Amino acid sequence: MTSEAILLYKLMILYMLNRVDFPLTGAQISQFILDRGYTNYFTLQLSLNELIENDFIKPTLERNHSLYEITEQGKEAVELFEFKVSDSIKIDILDYLKEQKIELRNESAISADYYPLNNEYVTQLSIKERNQTLLEIKLMVPTKEQAIHICDSWQDKSEEIYTYLITQVWPD
Repeated sequence: MTSEAILLYKLMILYMLNRVDFPLTGAQISQFILDRGYTNYFTLQLSLNELIENDFIKPTLERNHSLYEITEQGKEAVELFEFKVSDSIKIDILDYLKEQKIELRNESAISADYYPLNNEYVTQLSIKERNQTLLEIKLMVPTKEQAIHICDSWQDKSEEIYTYLITQVWPD
């Protein structure tokens, strides 16, 4: 694998992250790059790791997946070297982001995690929009299984719970 190819994959990742106003999961980045056959899984992971090591992207670990955000240094790099990404690849990226925008945003905007605390578990549930927290709930539960179940259910139930809370606080 040439260093030019690795540079291209890194720039593609930076270009993607620079075009959204929310973090992307590793799976979302992988889906685009791997499904279109740009490179293989190992080269993609190498590219992500090098971007992290050089502070171009910032990862956040959330339960079983990582979220990636572009840093200021990453924004500067993509602005300087964006010309190395062909127009056809840029269009491919923009089309993917446009087609998947609502799904991508929902996946990264709705988060759930848990951690142990004093023989119990705290579930931390949140909804974010444009890097602003709309709702954050922390629940103490007695078992790890309950914490996992709550976190697993949050993606499907968050909108309903948010709507319920809003209508109860500000009824018509």
